[in-house]
Amino acid sequence: MISYSKAISLINNNSAILPTEKIPIEQVLHKVCAEDILSTSKYPSSNNSAFDGFALVSKETKGLNSKKTKKFKLIKTIAAGDKPTINNYRKNSAVEIMTGALIPKKFDTILPVENAKYFPSKEKATHIIVDKEVKKYSYVRFAGEDYKLKDTVLKKGEVIKANHLMTFATLGIKEVPVKKIPKIIIFGTGNEIVDYRIKGIPPWKVRNSNNLYFYSFGKSLNLEVIDGGIIKDNEPSKLKKALEKTIRSDIDLFVTSGAVSAGKFDFIPKFMKDLGFQNQFKGVKIKPGKPIMFSKYKKKLFFGLPGNPISLVVGFRFFIYPLVRNILGMKKEKIFIAKLLNKYSKKKDFTHFLRCSMTVTNKGFCELKILKGQQSNKLKALTEANCWGIFEKGKTKYKRGDFVKCLPLVPSS
Repeated sequence: MISYSKAISLINNNSAILPTEKIPIEQVLHKVCAEDILSTSKYPSSNNSAFDGFALVSKETKGLNSKKTKKFKLIKTIAAGDKPTINNYRKNSAVEIMTGALIPKKFDTILPVENAKYFPSKEKATHIIVDKEVKKYSYVRFAGEDYKLKDTVLKKGEVIKANHLMTFATLGIKEVPVKKIPKIIIFGTGNEIVDYRIKGIPPWKVRNSNNLYFYSFGKSLNLEVIDGGIIKDNEPSKLKKALEKTIRSDIDLFVTSGAVSAGKFDFIPKFMKDLGFQNQFKGVKIKPGKPIMFSKYKKKLFFGLPGNPISLVVGFRFFIYPLVRNILGMKKEKIFIAKLLNKYSKKKDFTHFLRCSMTVTNKGFCELKILKGQQSNKLKALTEANCWGIFEKGKTKYKRGDFVKCLPLVPSS
């Protein structure tokens, strides 16, 4: 068996390189950016008003006060979307302007509407009366103050979200290069496994929760996942044919649940060898899920996960998901630290992944509670957990107050 860190190193070194495709921004939500996206224009494109009010020439208000006022003639009204051309500018002119409207040339400041005094009346105003100096660039939004030309909008390896789409559309970015999402298939194995939708089952059978979890968890991460169904232990040729068919398909990663240990019906390692796969590792010093297997055939990748439910969950969360991030060119997932509330013991050279509950105190500290029932066949702790505690190799005993690395139960990307 190898260490978890060695397993991740082998996974990273054997990741497939998937192609990049440039697609319309309407289709890029939740995909991974394949290269840095730069602004193709400045935003705002021109100086515009941050307030409803009146555009003035600031130097024409110099020295004005309550005892020394000046009338400014209203020569035009400009709303957002109007062309800001002025053909009849004269000294001491003003332009009524709305929020977002472009500021005409010559004008360089805005007097807010509530500070304006109208002449002869508000209803029939021909002028406004200004009784104070208005500083240059008051209430002006400057061209390019948000985005300059070739500013970075989104970095390579980032997941594209709805807030990014708003910026793309505003800047006129119509297409974005993204990484092709890997296609994954999951096969469940075992004579004891039956369809989870069956109501009444005998006590020697188990409903197939693994395939449903794998499919659903993959979909929550916006991956393309295919449920390959259940293969019985007494029909291994069926799985072999399914794997042979998969190799000829466009599927990038195929995964099995069960039949990878060392028992009488654990036939998958031999199948993979017969199909020409090169084994990268089989058996990792982790708990749960140590019989895990990883193989490669040309650009195709294979994971054999143990059949116990939590072992499969750990296999996806701590092996397959890091592989997917690496394939897509994403950065390594951020780990956070929490203070342990329970004591815990393990073998020194093993890494344990424990289902935990993390809370934040009134002072902002993260506290981690190890939940009861950590066996790989028990589900209650998974249902109650909101994060994983990572108890790394190199340490045997953990006491209350120790700091432990954690990851959320479901990645936030």
